[in-house]
Amino acid sequence: MSSLKVIVSHIAEVAEGIRHFTLVAANGGELPGFSGGSHVVVSMPAGPRTYRNAYSLLSSPSDRSNYQIAVRLQEHSRGGSRFMHEQVTVGTALDITWPVNLFAIARLGRKHILVAGGIGITPFMSQAHELLRSGANFELHYGIRSPRHAGFVDELRALLGDRLHCYDQSQGQVIDSQALLARQPLGTHVYVCGPAGMVDAVVGSAKRLGWPDAHVHYEQFLAPPVGEPFSIRLKQSGLVVDVAAEESMLEAMEAASVEVPHLCRGGACGRCELEVLSTDGVIEHHDHYLSEDEKRAGNKILPCVSRAKCSFIELNL
Repeated sequence: MSSLKVIVSHIAEVAEGIRHFTLVAANGGELPGFSGGSHVVVSMPAGPRTYRNAYSLLSSPSDRSNYQIAVRLQEHSRGGSRFMHEQVTVGTALDITWPVNLFAIARLGRKHILVAGGIGITPFMSQAHELLRSGANFELHYGIRSPRHAGFVDELRALLGDRLHCYDQSQGQVIDSQALLARQPLGTHVYVCGPAGMVDAVVGSAKRLGWPDAHVHYEQFLAPPVGEPFSIRLKQSGLVVDVAAEESMLEAMEAASVEVPHLCRGGACGRCELEVLSTDGVIEHHDHYLSEDEKRAGNKILPCVSRAKCSFIELNL
């Protein structure tokens, strides 16, 4: 995937543990256009390792003078979010991918319900600008842990007015997804991004209420989990690639100059799906792309977030 050269022009702390980065083109020109819900993948060279994490674009799609992303410092960071918080300063040069949208607004939707939790507010920032510009009927429901964790609330209140509904968990306020979805007109689409529990609750409510699957959209980029070291055997090339405990299969193959198609790097899009030929252990699926039947079959894997508990796994690559 081709990259763009950008410079960090501004950094702000917008909530506890969340930093807002403004990126401008290194050549001083405009950046490529994007649509609401798009993300970029940021490359972060950290010594012998290069971390690559996906971050949603926050700014208005109509403004190509800069890109904006927000990064939450993960409590158990493998290194990516820590790099962004500790190593990146104003003036730092970064490589990012071109924008990709896996979480686009359904243009024919009669109404749009946006449901965010915590850092999951990020894709809705650009979507809100796009929906306002198009004159669409929409609401944003934003769940926060407490006021000090409420990133971008003031900006959203100024932008959206009574379209914004905030729920402060520290005050006992929660989003009742069943009640929220039950009162929507036919033709409504719902979009959710946030913690796994929130995503599951909204998707589950939609299913119980009989919403068409095509009207339910969610995004949840996952970080590759830590596991036990193992080896990848590549059938076609005969190459053996070792995967370290804190390294994803995709990262290990990239370090060995093995090209694997990918887009989100977070278990969402399925672009990196590979065929599993054999293993002497068990596959540990962590994506939310493969169906439960596909995971049980054990002949597919998304190497961006999934791994295996084994000494080796053989892939058709």
